[in-house]
Amino acid sequence: MTEQHKSVDQVFSELASSMNGLTSEEVEKRLEKYGQNALIEKKANPLLKLLGFFWGPIPWMIEVAALLSAIVGRWADFVIIVVLLLFNAAIGFFEEHKASNALDALKSQLALKARALRDNTWGEVEANNLVPGDIVRLRLGDVIPADVVLVSGDYISVDQAALTGESLPVTKGVGDTAYSGSVAKQGEMIAVVSGTGSNTFFGRTAKLVESAGAVSHFQKAVLSIGNYLIYLTLAMVAVLILVGLDRGERPLELVQFALILTVAAIPVAMPAVLSVTMAVGGLALSKMDAIVSRLEAIEEMAGMNILCSDKTGTLTQNKLTLGDSVLFGAKNVEELLLIGSLASKSEDGDSIDLAIMAKLENPDDLQQFNQLKFIPFDPVHKRTEAEIKGPEETTFRVTKGAPQTIINLSDLSEADRAKALKDVDDFAAKGFRTLGVARSRNNSSWEYLGTLSLFDPPREDSIETISQANKHGIAVKMVTGDNIAIARETAKKLGLSTNIIEAEAFFDKDEDIQSLSSDIERRIEKADGFAQVFPEHKYGIVKAFQDLGHLTAMTGDGVNDAPALKQADVGVAVSGATDAARAAADLVLTAPGLSVIIRAVEHARMIFERMNSYAIYRITETIRIMLFVVIAILVYNFYPITAIMIILLALLNDIPIMTIAYDNTWLDPKPVQWDMKRVLTVSTVLGVIGVVETFGLLIIAKTWLGLDIAQIQSFIFLKLSVAGHLTLFVARSRKPFWCRPFPAPSMIWSALATKLLATLIVGMGWFMAAVPWEYIGLIWGYCILWIFIEDWTKLIIYDHLKLESPRHKCFLKCLNKSVHHHTHYGVK
Repeated sequence: MTEQHKSVDQVFSELASSMNGLTSEEVEKRLEKYGQNALIEKKANPLLKLLGFFWGPIPWMIEVAALLSAIVGRWADFVIIVVLLLFNAAIGFFEEHKASNALDALKSQLALKARALRDNTWGEVEANNLVPGDIVRLRLGDVIPADVVLVSGDYISVDQAALTGESLPVTKGVGDTAYSGSVAKQGEMIAVVSGTGSNTFFGRTAKLVESAGAVSHFQKAVLSIGNYLIYLTLAMVAVLILVGLDRGERPLELVQFALILTVAAIPVAMPAVLSVTMAVGGLALSKMDAIVSRLEAIEEMAGMNILCSDKTGTLTQNKLTLGDSVLFGAKNVEELLLIGSLASKSEDGDSIDLAIMAKLENPDDLQQFNQLKFIPFDPVHKRTEAEIKGPEETTFRVTKGAPQTIINLSDLSEADRAKALKDVDDFAAKGFRTLGVARSRNNSSWEYLGTLSLFDPPREDSIETISQANKHGIAVKMVTGDNIAIARETAKKLGLSTNIIEAEAFFDKDEDIQSLSSDIERRIEKADGFAQVFPEHKYGIVKAFQDLGHLTAMTGDGVNDAPALKQADVGVAVSGATDAARAAADLVLTAPGLSVIIRAVEHARMIFERMNSYAIYRITETIRIMLFVVIAILVYNFYPITAIMIILLALLNDIPIMTIAYDNTWLDPKPVQWDMKRVLTVSTVLGVIGVVETFGLLIIAKTWLGLDIAQIQSFIFLKLSVAGHLTLFVARSRKPFWCRPFPAPSMIWSALATKLLATLIVGMGWFMAAVPWEYIGLIWGYCILWIFIEDWTKLIIYDHLKLESPRHKCFLKCLNKSVHHHTHYGVK
């Protein structure tokens, strides 16, 4: 994006203002027209926001179950269901509340006061009362209070890194625009306000933050699972009620049983279990110096395959460092650095001056010299100059600045001049900034001493982090506000590909950043990095990757990164980030560097595997219980388990399942995402096997053992209870259940404890008819036998879904041969 340079007369004409400023009356009129110089935030009603968490397929089913409980007078069930509903809503409300802080943080970045000329008098005014046309004075250290056009003065050096990502201060003069939120580092100028509030560069960034945001894949997965179970449950309950009515059962008792079965079947506790799993994972990540502000981001992190990384301060140190030097008149590099340091002033805090002084091997040498006079850098002369008294009471002058300026100033032969300019061009091609250094003795001509190069060095851990990211299936795309030469040179140093493209190649003035064409999106996808990027570009780049199906992460530290951080599936605010960046991010790093991201990704993938295991287990159990009960009622015309047994099953199976949050799991080397086809296929097949398994035991109990109905119900209850956690051990791994990684001790002990409790309940006859202990042993042996059958079936399903079985490979090989055979004979 190229800044427009306007004439002062044109600016005053457009803004209906002058160097005399505005009157108080005109300020009031413009305040009414333009509004305050502040970001406008649409405040959502907290109550309405909270009520929104009670709307959706799963909340609807839970609410219907609660309503039916109240209608039939089952108040204990009603209380339990309502508590679970409120708990799930509270978790969602708390997590979403964090996102609303992004605009507050952006607002806190604005200047509070400004010096304005009103009624022909300079005075301090509230920055939020500035209006277009106001005349303001900008000085060293000021935060620019609004977008302004500079109209009077020599120059001003502005640090706008937090806005545009440029690593170096930018020198501006009359006719240039300075952005709201940037900081004056040198100089003093008069300016006219050209934009306020949401009409500033800063304000447009805030608008992008407000509109940014992607729907969580975790939320989509929970809805998909919930919908599947709801449809299945409604179908089974409808069949159950119709058959019961046909058989003349009392409607009230029929509704009561259907209610309990519905509550047991729908995933009432699923959001809570998955949220707890992610919360435990979030706590573990916080110990790795990574704070998760949105729990769903853990699941997104596990599947991310593109990392858009800001360069300045993220991949690099955001600290100017001296590179190679080229000597001319200087005896050695140390002398060149000494003269360059004498042409500097440390108390000004200039990053270039400090970089030169930091490289002196003997900084104490500076104490031998006395700086008699110092002329700071200005955009006209493009150099600094100082008069120095040396240790021998001799005086001389030193200067440093733009190399072309210093070269033209110096007494050089044509050959040396050509060589010096070529050196500058070579450095520029590599993305280095250069400085020329010269000295004048006895007021004679300037002697060119040499050329210094400056660059922003990579962080020490960046190369290893990028390498690890690639090994984990994550492509790193560098995004920077610097020019393309600097971007490509930095990419080389980091081991990244150098296919860096200027952002303007994708985004022109007529392009709608919210809906880029498919051609532009594909070009963005092929690029390895982006240079000269502005905030809306970063936002558009992230959105383009998302539109192409990529789970995208974005790292950053400045206000300019906030919209992209908010839009990204995983927004990562690095150490030292601004409040705005942290508030918009999902993951906030508290330690320097990016290496913690890789550890966070690894941990997120393990957390994802736990959630995936629970989802498969929960769907399997719903099918196992729901389908079995309905079919058993249709075939045998009696309830195979009672209402109290269903409630006990829910307690014994669902409450201890929370330990899955601590389970050991394998680390997938590639990004992982919810594969609903795989989840539903595996769980449905395991659920159907469970139905067959339970029917087999029902036939044994009814036909061979001759138990009465009450004992058969106890028999079936214990079978369903014991088989529940055994199925979890099958579902938790894609390998044989006895292979590493083994279940966590907490999962094993919770399973044993609950199953032993269920065994005691049946053996002692608590809440139900007692069953002989020898029959209990039969149930345990039967369930253990079937776990091997379930596991064998699971392995076949996974092999089938991967299309990697010997049968699939043979078929594909034959198909490949057939295709090549026909192609050989010219068949099209």
